[in-house]
This record gives sequence, structure tokens and C-alpha cells, in this order.
Amino acid sequence: MKYELPQLPYSYDALEPYIDAKTMEIHHSKHHQFYIDKLNAVLEKYPELADKKLEELIKDLPNLTIDEADKKTIYNNGGGHLNHSFFWTIMSPKKQIDEILFEEIKKTFGSVEEFKKEFSNIAATHFGSGWAWLVNDEQNKLQIYSLPNHDFPYLKGHQQLIVLDLWEHAYYLKYQNRRAEYIENWWNILKLL
Repeated sequence: MKYELPQLPYSYDALEPYIDAKTMEIHHSKHHQFYIDKLNAVLEKYPELADKKLEELIKDLPNLTIDEADKKTIYNNGGGHLNHSFFWTIMSPKKQIDEILFEEIKKTFGSVEEFKKEFSNIAATHFGSGWAWLVNDEQNKLQIYSLPNHDFPYLKGHQQLIVLDLWEHAYYLKYQNRRAEYIENWWNILKLL
């Protein structure tokens, strides 16, 4: 099974002025495509893995008898593909409020504003590259945390609900090193809240 770059549900310029068209184009067509190309190249060596769901394949990597360097390539690039594929779907130029999630957030964090404050703080203080997540944990409770590199909540048994890309390639053209400004503006294009 060859992985392919998912089509965006909007044009590259649809999220302006919050994320500029050039950043979206490079992020999607270059960075995300790179992860897919690297993933597909290593998986060509292992046709027996072709039918495995990518999340399960990554979870099962420690048990596979394949080259250690290939395991690392699958983990890093597979995670990059999964995280980006989800990230594209939760943004939109139009809000589509998820009322159930909205109410659950208010119940857990006291208010949506309090949730945004906590999520933004975790995203802003994450060291290096990675992702900020809102998840349903194994006890079906909402949790906010960040993960490094291309780690993802599925490996913890958590269901992803909201994610923010904290890699510099997600914001460097417009915001340079101003991650906090990127985070603040990103709330305008998160379609769920």
C-alpha cells in the first residue's frame, strides 16, 4: 500500500490572514509529502507490512524483525504523515462548532477560554518541535499535553481530538520565531470551537 498526500479540504490561501498561502503550500506539498515519500520508500522493502494499518504498524514496530534504522524511518515519517493528515482536517475558514466537544471542554476546564489558555500555554512552552494535543484518555477524560517530534496519542491509547503543529515549518514564513503569536491566531481557524 502506497501512502498518498491527502487533498486539503480548502485552498492554500483559505486560512489567510492567520496562516499564509505560501506557508500552507510548502507545509503541505513539501514537508508532508517528504514524510510520505520517505515512508513509502522504506515500506517497499517490506511487502509483508503493506496491509497493516499505519497506526498499528507503528505501535507494533518494537516486535518487528526489520532493520532498526528502517523502524526509526517508519516511526518518524509515519507519525509525521498521521499527525499532518489529522491537522489539516481540524482547520477551516468556517467554524463548524462541535457542540458535544464544546460542552465537554466547558465541563472539564471550566470554560472554553480557560481551555484555550491552558492549551496555548502547553503549546507555547513545548521545547523544540512537536505537537500540542487535546485527547480523550483511556478513562474517557479530556487531557491536554504536548508530544515531541512526530509522537502521537494513539500510542498511549488516547483518542485525538485537537492538535496543533509546533514544528517551525508550520509558521516560520509568517511568524518567524513568534510561536505565541502563531498559536493565538490559530484559534481563528480551528473549526471545532
